[in-house]
Amino acid sequence: MRLRGFPLTLLLPAVFLGGGSWAQRPEIATQVANAEDCPVDLFFVLDTSESVALRVKPFGDLVAQVKDFTNRFIDKLTNRYYRCDRNLVWNAGALHYSDEVVLIKSLTSMPSGRDELKNRVSAVNYIGKGTYTDCAIKRGIEELLISGSHHKENKYLIVVTDGHPLEGYKEPCGGLDDAANEAKHLGIKVFSVAISPNHLDQRLNIIATDHAYRRNFTATSLKPTRELDVEETINTIIDMIKANTEQSCCSFECQPPRGPPGPPGDPGNEGERGKPGLPGQKGEAGDPGRPGDMGPVGYQGMKGDKGSRGEKGSRGAKGAKGEKGRRGIDGIDGMKGEAGYPGLPGCKGSPGFDGPQGPPGPKGDPGAYGPKGGKGEPGDDGKPGRQGVPGSPGEKGAPGNQGEPGPAGETGDEGALGADGPPGERGSNGERGPPGSPGDRGPRGEPGEPGPPGDQGREGPHGPPGDQGEAGPPGPKGYRGDDGPRGGEGPKGSPGAPGLPGDPGLMGERGEDGPPGNGTVGFAGAPGQPGDRGDPGINGTKGYVGPKGDEGEAGDPGNDNPTPGPRGIKGAKGHRGPEGRPGPPGPVGPPGPDECEILDIIMKMCSCCECTCGPVDLLFVLDSSESIGLQNFQIAKDFIIKVIDRLSKDERVKFEAGESRVGVVQYSHDNTQELVAMGDANIDNIGALKQAVKNLKWIAGGTYTGEALQFTKENLLRRFTSDKRVAIVITDGRSDTLRDPTPLNSLCDVTPVVSLGIGDIFRNPPNPDHLNDIACLSRPTRPGLSIQRDNYAELLDDTFLQNITSYVCQEKKCPDYTCPITFTEQADITLLVDSSTSVGSKNFETTKKFVKRLAERFLEAGKPADDSVRISVVQYSGKNQQRLEAQFQYNYTVIAKAIDNMEFINDATDINDALRYITGLYQQSSRGGAKKRVLLFSDGNSQGVTARAIERAVQGAQQAGIEIYVLAVGSQANEPNIRVLVTGKSADYDVVYGERHLFRVPDYTSLLRGVFYQTVSRKIAVD
Repeated sequence: MRLRGFPLTLLLPAVFLGGGSWAQRPEIATQVANAEDCPVDLFFVLDTSESVALRVKPFGDLVAQVKDFTNRFIDKLTNRYYRCDRNLVWNAGALHYSDEVVLIKSLTSMPSGRDELKNRVSAVNYIGKGTYTDCAIKRGIEELLISGSHHKENKYLIVVTDGHPLEGYKEPCGGLDDAANEAKHLGIKVFSVAISPNHLDQRLNIIATDHAYRRNFTATSLKPTRELDVEETINTIIDMIKANTEQSCCSFECQPPRGPPGPPGDPGNEGERGKPGLPGQKGEAGDPGRPGDMGPVGYQGMKGDKGSRGEKGSRGAKGAKGEKGRRGIDGIDGMKGEAGYPGLPGCKGSPGFDGPQGPPGPKGDPGAYGPKGGKGEPGDDGKPGRQGVPGSPGEKGAPGNQGEPGPAGETGDEGALGADGPPGERGSNGERGPPGSPGDRGPRGEPGEPGPPGDQGREGPHGPPGDQGEAGPPGPKGYRGDDGPRGGEGPKGSPGAPGLPGDPGLMGERGEDGPPGNGTVGFAGAPGQPGDRGDPGINGTKGYVGPKGDEGEAGDPGNDNPTPGPRGIKGAKGHRGPEGRPGPPGPVGPPGPDECEILDIIMKMCSCCECTCGPVDLLFVLDSSESIGLQNFQIAKDFIIKVIDRLSKDERVKFEAGESRVGVVQYSHDNTQELVAMGDANIDNIGALKQAVKNLKWIAGGTYTGEALQFTKENLLRRFTSDKRVAIVITDGRSDTLRDPTPLNSLCDVTPVVSLGIGDIFRNPPNPDHLNDIACLSRPTRPGLSIQRDNYAELLDDTFLQNITSYVCQEKKCPDYTCPITFTEQADITLLVDSSTSVGSKNFETTKKFVKRLAERFLEAGKPADDSVRISVVQYSGKNQQRLEAQFQYNYTVIAKAIDNMEFINDATDINDALRYITGLYQQSSRGGAKKRVLLFSDGNSQGVTARAIERAVQGAQQAGIEIYVLAVGSQANEPNIRVLVTGKSADYDVVYGERHLFRVPDYTSLLRGVFYQTVSRKIAVD
């Protein structure tokens, strides 16, 4: 029955595949000419995208290793003979892909087409752009179906990729899951081979048919064992294919090779709609269309960024109390919120009731033969069959081994029970001969001794039925012979014992749809999770004032209250009395502010007195290639916005027309640059620019940095004409210089450049040579700045952002306000710096900058001689933890170097021990007639020290002629101890003396603001 329908099954593929497609591929037709061959179709899908080509240096090295892997694999595609008298032969082809799919060679037979296929693989040049793995797999499936052999179960894809990208852009051919499911549905097995071991298994597992087709296969390796790893991958895949195909090749179902194409058939009915094809090439730009009609009113826009705080307005006059409004009408309903994200899948419901049994389906194709069952129990003796045609008497053959039971025939009529024959003589165990034709069933003989298994002989001529011999031992399983001609119908035997169930056969083709069933509709599924709450509706309008109610009736008078009422309100203020006598004079007040303090007050009240940055034009060049990764691309955009916000807030840069401007260019491979800048048609302020930066989409292609810098020079710099501008290039530092010959120093002649090189998603460091070329470090004029970071998260670090904004604003315009100081006699000044844990390392670095300013101002002041003023720098922490960094020097260069080399002690605080150390220092090294003054950095806190102990230490210093000034930072100062440090008294505090010897700032950053250092230095010098 199956052979009768064979021509139809052979013609159907030719009709669906375009009629003459088989005639166009003579190499495939010659493959299947030999009925003894069992072909396997193997197709290579090779990733040559940017994330593979540019991952390691030299660029393209991994692609070369992938090509070497493919050629070594092709060399191992050798024929194999199976014991079922079948030859395993190979058909192989290949393609490579990035954001386009390029066919290397269609399926061709091995070994005749091996050299040509290898040569074409070796000639492949990487594309180096995005990664469209779904399109490549579907193209590979198409090649296997169109060009492959008739063995549907012997088709394999080998996909060599790094699994990138993991997320970020819409895959144009339906996605990786859809491509993998299509291959499974068509019975095509897919091996996923990683570019390097243990990389992005999540994506590679989706590609593979199952975990057995993944197994951490790798095509390249950077380890010393690379050759062994690649060799093991190739051998394992080939062994799996040979093991899988043996069963299908040795299954003697009717799977003959395709014959020559038959005559064209009648046109069939219209077929089902096919799947979407691969994306075509980009067409030419069409003619501009005519202006469209005005569109409908748009929806309410998104909430804008929070604007900068405006200046405080003048206080308005108090308004009169308004009338009570009328009750408003109900507001209109708000717009319906967007649909929430779909809820999580519900739990699996309990199984429904069984429906009524449907009609039997069409008979499926027979499955593969199952393993031989165990020997069954002996059945009852059957009746003798019909008398056969007597044959010529043959010689009595030796007893043979019991053969494998043949396929069950159709059940015949039950015959009559025959009489038992006479028992035969026991024969001797002979060598195994050719099997004789089955004779009439004799009586059961006694079991013989097991003999050695003989080789299977050829089938001899049919002899007369011999006597039933003794049952020999079971022999090895033989191969299935060719089907003989169908014999006449035999007598119906009694049913034998059922055998063990065989393995399920291959899935048959789908039959015609059966008649509609009578099942009832199933129960509804469990409700999904509630969606997210929608956006709030628009507020309703204010209601109208309601009508005034009617006046109520007067109530009855209350009862008399004998208790007095509450006290009345206070009366009006009386008239002013006569002036009194003048009082005694008050105490003398503190001295008024000096020139520096007045200047400090002016600078705090007047913004024009601060150093300003700008106008400055800022250019960002953003790498949007595949190796960046989506998450890193989002961080880079946040970095751009934070730099803009920092410059606006901290440096008071005004980004507006006529002032500072910002432009951003994102890029990937050739001609993918995208520019957003202030001055565009839809960007009229800095808020619109920041929103445009947020809306930039990741391109995920190649890396043409030189072309992008040239684009920036030609399209952005010509619009920004300010004399002061800075370009910041954010990249992973690996430009495809093989494909992009444009030099990386395009901006060197027009603007300073900061190159930020950050490690990519593969944790590879940036290329320092490329970064240096971008930043123009090799040029004596306009050298820029080259910075390397391990990951993109470091871009958002507060200190890093401050360093970037400081570089942009390194040329500030500051007003020249100074209050000079002069020394009329010798002075030895010590700056005693707190280096304890409570200060912190960051604040300690700020203190060092402040100390350098003080030292410079003291040494550059007017004085009788160069050595009239000497400076010492000492840092202190716990007990016996004082470090003399500079001892009474008048050379600023020496002192500045000593301050820069100061290391944070980071321990406890002992003020008394520090004061005793300073007293001893002055007694040993100070000059006799010089003024002795100490500026002590302290918040008054000291471990285990009382105010009385501090008083004794301060008085000891005062007795040595040392005048102490105290600088307190922050609001957590110990006020009693501060007063003792300033005056040396714990009981009576001299306010006037304290005002001259105590300085306060709210935080450490305030030390460097304004002219505070001038105020401190002037008081120490003048007093």
